[in-house]
Amino acid sequence: MENKILLSHGSGGKQTSSLINNLFVKYFDNNIIKAMNDSAQIKLVGTRIAFTTDSFVISPQFFKGGDIGKLAVCGTVNDLSVSGARPCYLTSAFIIEEGYSMESLELIVKSMAETAKKAGVKIVAGDTKVVEKGNVDGVYINTTGIGELYNNINISASRAEVGDLIIVNGNIGEHGMSIMCERSGIDIYGELKSDCDPLNELVGCMLKVCKDIHVIRDATRGGIAAVLNEIAEASDVSVELNYENIPVSEEVKGACELLGLDPLYIANEGKLCCFVPKEYALNVLKEMKKNVLGKNAAIIGKVVEETHYKVYLKTVVGGKRIVDMSSGEQFPRIC
Repeated sequence: MENKILLSHGSGGKQTSSLINNLFVKYFDNNIIKAMNDSAQIKLVGTRIAFTTDSFVISPQFFKGGDIGKLAVCGTVNDLSVSGARPCYLTSAFIIEEGYSMESLELIVKSMAETAKKAGVKIVAGDTKVVEKGNVDGVYINTTGIGELYNNINISASRAEVGDLIIVNGNIGEHGMSIMCERSGIDIYGELKSDCDPLNELVGCMLKVCKDIHVIRDATRGGIAAVLNEIAEASDVSVELNYENIPVSEEVKGACELLGLDPLYIANEGKLCCFVPKEYALNVLKEMKKNVLGKNAAIIGKVVEETHYKVYLKTVVGGKRIVDMSSGEQFPRIC
């Protein structure tokens, strides 16, 4: 590992993976953390729960499609949901910079309350710390969530199997690209905005159609590329993506072409990818399309026998392009 923490250690790419595995997993050594899922799955007397925590340091804190408060609730609700749990309760902790606008803070808290109500969860505890001016950029939020795991559901990054079809619930790259454009003052024609939304209702509908979905992950930092590489590594399989099937809006395509970026590596906050047995995939896709958050869902690839490339893309001309985890930092402070 490097001698100092870099911004790239928070990007969701190779440096993040190295930091997690070579430091945190090394010392917090147990079977639960080694599973590397979005939520820890824990057995208590009489029930099984999912338990997760996350911190949010986005800049700007208000953006098209949401704000740091909405993001904090959605991020934690979604981590519980893609683990096969029904989100129930959240806690929230605020680290606030001295001099921060009370009006802005009220807007953030109100947004959290509205998003929690939409997701059907309760914010039941929290903490507040105020630090000297300059020690925090406005406000940072940490949220912790508890959810009740559905019966007879076994979702894990290590369960991808050869033959599984891979589905995403809609256009990728909208959150990260929207934040980047707002931060840089780039005006993109159209309706480019963050896709930040709670996914628990969508996931619940998917699991009613197929209880044997092998993997579900929300593609946040590092985008679809990072998530697919993590799953391929955990399941010891390879992933073949079909370029023509990956849904990307014209606004994101245009912004990526302008900035020389790849939508596969751009963060999302309302997009998941799931690995579904082939015989159930079309039914799951049909159910997803009934939900407003899945109307642009598409099958983007499949799991194949392990090859030299963990994740690769079939191009329009029939070639193959390796889709590795990102190295370095594309978008600081996007979640």
